[in-house]
Amino acid sequence: MRRQRLTITLKKEIVDLLDKQIDKEKLRNRSQAIEYFLSQLLLPKVTKVLILAGGEGVKFRPFTYEMPKVLIPIRGKALLEYTLENLKKYNFSEIIISIGHFGRKIKEYFKDGKKFGLNISYLVQERKIPGTSQPVKQAEKILKNETFLLIYGDVFAEIDYQDFLNFHQSHSGIVTMALASVDRPGDWGVAEMRGNLIINFLEKPKEKMVRSHLVNAGIFICQPEIFKYIKKNSERLEKDVFPFLARKKKLFGYPFEGNWYDLSTPEIYEEVLKKFNKK
Repeated sequence: MRRQRLTITLKKEIVDLLDKQIDKEKLRNRSQAIEYFLSQLLLPKVTKVLILAGGEGVKFRPFTYEMPKVLIPIRGKALLEYTLENLKKYNFSEIIISIGHFGRKIKEYFKDGKKFGLNISYLVQERKIPGTSQPVKQAEKILKNETFLLIYGDVFAEIDYQDFLNFHQSHSGIVTMALASVDRPGDWGVAEMRGNLIINFLEKPKEKMVRSHLVNAGIFICQPEIFKYIKKNSERLEKDVFPFLARKKKLFGYPFEGNWYDLSTPEIYEEVLKKFNKK
């Protein structure tokens, strides 16, 4: 994003208040602080969230013979319920859940969202082409020209969505991908970085090709331009869209330090349960 140098004069009282907000981490100086508060006031608010919850959870069987993965219980709550609670905390209000496998059970559990203080609607996936690309493309008619948050429903993450949004608004990319750091990056999509730019994205690369421990966390902020890059035969964003955006220098990465789990297997589920039982 291009920046223009300005000279401004402010009341001392305002400067003093501004200086109190500079924490040397998120806000490192006055210039960054001023830009942050102006962006909060002037830039369009992101309110819509698309959650992909239509997968069959093949690797998660036998659990998913009876229920969708997003309803797998963790200390008395469904997995997806934790995500919704975090979204509400950061003032997201409009949730679109893309459903397929056992979609009826998801609707029965979350209904219209009022119980959770949210407005939840549903989009039934057209199963012509499986994967992550077409459910996103299908949502174009609802999301239209709006920036939106995209989340994979089987992800558990402790992430500061406001800071994530601030970062996205600081650059001119089409997609910002949240990145988690893991010991075995080859099990996920690996992001090779130059500064905040993802210069190469490899989905589940062989060990000899791994040059980073930062992986796709399954959480993204997307500009509506992403719809132009999802073709009719595109199956997975990770193979058909993200690598192309990386080559075009339109894919940015947001590393975060909070807890993150991709509940892709029963073994990871057991790990999450052990962690919660210690609390």
